[in-house]
Amino acid sequence: MRSDTVTTPTAAMREAMKAAVVGDDVFGDDPTVNALQERVARLFGKEAALLVPSGTAGNLICVMAHCWDRGAEYVVGDRSHIVVYEQGGAAQFGGAHPRCVATRADGTFDEDDVRDAFRGDDPHYPRTRLVCLENTHNLCGGVALPAAYAWRMRGIVDDRGGGACGLHVDGARIWHAAEASGESLRDLAAPADSLSVCVSKGLGAPCGSLVIGSRDLVARATRLRKALGGGMRQAGVLAAAADVALDDVLPNLGRDRERAAALGRGLGAIPGVAVDDVHTNLVFADVSATGAGPDHFEAALAARGVRALAFDDRRVRFVLHHQVPKGGVDRALSAVRDIAAAV
Repeated sequence: MRSDTVTTPTAAMREAMKAAVVGDDVFGDDPTVNALQERVARLFGKEAALLVPSGTAGNLICVMAHCWDRGAEYVVGDRSHIVVYEQGGAAQFGGAHPRCVATRADGTFDEDDVRDAFRGDDPHYPRTRLVCLENTHNLCGGVALPAAYAWRMRGIVDDRGGGACGLHVDGARIWHAAEASGESLRDLAAPADSLSVCVSKGLGAPCGSLVIGSRDLVARATRLRKALGGGMRQAGVLAAAADVALDDVLPNLGRDRERAAALGRGLGAIPGVAVDDVHTNLVFADVSATGAGPDHFEAALAARGVRALAFDDRRVRFVLHHQVPKGGVDRALSAVRDIAAAV
């Protein structure tokens, strides 16, 4: 339960990978990659998609595609994955300056903060070229952002950006946002100019993400993928596994949410453990009141055969996915109960 990235390919995925018809994707002639890209673009109601190695690569490519000119800036939440976990790649490799706004507990921004973050065409300032959202939001407990909120951000982008600014969604777990909210992937994507969606997190494919947007956006993304070393040649073996994930895992994400909710309820009943609201497949348990820290719980859980993640100085994170075995929630609860009682 450390993450939904720890899954291994299913037997169906391995068979599909073995049978995949492949070509050279850098030349654009891998038929399995092309079919996956077309399928995902249709799912999200966009013109095109591009397979890239990872979610970090997808976000980096999207930010750079929007911040194409030097001296560009993107508005992003101070608790976003892009800012916290991606090594400042857009500045490091793309020369794009991040302008952070405060992230509220529900993963949204104050709309006035976003308006105020835009800079005019003044030689003293970077030019604002992008606003970035995250759905679901990792550091806010896996909360799903509704399409209505993204449309409000779209309005600000159009009003303040003068047609020169885009809206990007880090949608690594947007599949879970759609399942939890009941909104379609197409509806969640509609306000955005670009998205990066992961087929490994949540869906269980061995690796890969897709950049999604207009044909022009994906053409820029293709150039950037090449420059960043992301061309993968016979990538159809990966695309084949992603196709199986879309067929077999995506329709059952509700089970992850239900088991996460059950885990959250059980953890919250343990003395000294407080649980953040559970929205999708992420469960954050504050264990500080037990008298032991997250590192202690992580090690003690591992000794009992349960892998969780010491997330910060107070919380342990548990992530539900399709390969958490039957009885896994009860086993995790029993282990946490024993550890808390022994402190």
